[in-house]
Amino acid sequence: SLFKVGALVHFFQTLLGILMPFVYGLAMAYLLTPVFNWLHARFAPALQKHVKNPRRAARAAKFLSTTLSVLLALLLVAALLWMVLPQVISSIVGLVESNLLTNSIQNVTGWIEDTLQNNPQFEAAAQRVYAEAVAALTAWVKTDMLPQLTNLMSGLLGTLTFFKNVFIGIIIAIYVLNSKQLFAAQAKKLLYGCLSTRRANIVLDNARFTHRVFGGFINGKLLDSLIIGILCFVGMTALRMPYAMLISVVVGVTNIIPFFGPFIGAIPTGFLVLLVSPGKCIYFLIFILLLQQFDGNILGPKILGDSTGLPSFWVLFSILLFGGLFGFVGMIIAVPLFAVIYRLTATYVSSALKKKNLSARTEDYLSLDYIDEENKHYVDREREE
Repeated sequence: SLFKVGALVHFFQTLLGILMPFVYGLAMAYLLTPVFNWLHARFAPALQKHVKNPRRAARAAKFLSTTLSVLLALLLVAALLWMVLPQVISSIVGLVESNLLTNSIQNVTGWIEDTLQNNPQFEAAAQRVYAEAVAALTAWVKTDMLPQLTNLMSGLLGTLTFFKNVFIGIIIAIYVLNSKQLFAAQAKKLLYGCLSTRRANIVLDNARFTHRVFGGFINGKLLDSLIIGILCFVGMTALRMPYAMLISVVVGVTNIIPFFGPFIGAIPTGFLVLLVSPGKCIYFLIFILLLQQFDGNILGPKILGDSTGLPSFWVLFSILLFGGLFGFVGMIIAVPLFAVIYRLTATYVSSALKKKNLSARTEDYLSLDYIDEENKHYVDREREE
């Protein structure tokens, strides 16, 4: 394995490419499970009252719930693309091809000169920093953003492979939603057949915990980011800010990332508003700050609650770790994934301590110096002295 790492990586990449429709389908089914459960809870009792055959009523309830869940998802995605994508593309293309960028740079340069005319040294430093930032932004927009957007559109929407994977993924999602209870029963049967009852119970309990954490966090974060994007668009339209749709999409998408998301979205969009109007940029930053405070203190806790139970330090650690390993997707799944790892580690350590007749309470180790090997006595030298 050590000498054939490249071949192994190529094998897994090829395998992942073949199974990509299943990845799409399972992801769609997992995200649609709350909608399916909500619809099924309403269709099943009504059909049982009107259909004499219980099995036929159950099948009809599953069929209706699955069909409506997938149709609602497709309609939502189509509506978002129809409303958002043309305006986003036109905003980016207009920003690059028109003279707006050049004129905006000149306006901001004049504003800096007028504001700092009494301090020539500070003005020169500010002009130099601003010129470097403008050059970097202009190069990024022309060389990276627009070509990547074009490649994304041609690579995803313009290839037969992507449509094939999405189409098969939708079919797989329908199968999974319609048969998820059967699949769950088969998985439990396999689990208890291969493992001892005690270990199977532990695995099943951890699987349920993983589902609660991932389901609650990811679905809640998607809903939270959608609401924040809509509120951002409404607020920017009311304040007559430029590029309202483009900035709202960026703020909404980056808001999916915990902790770093608001900063990742606010910095480039704030600079974009600065190019148009320095005065409006100040109002924009204040608005974004208020919006993120509302999200962090009111909306986010209301939707997500304490879905992970992960301390703030480990939230930061997990985002940096998994973001560096897996990129944007890693930053999204970092918190729930590390919450599962954190819980599994804590459970294992507590179990190992109990087998050694030691305390599993963290408080007992705060001032611990060592543990007496014979009587398991917790020794604190400072307290004894």
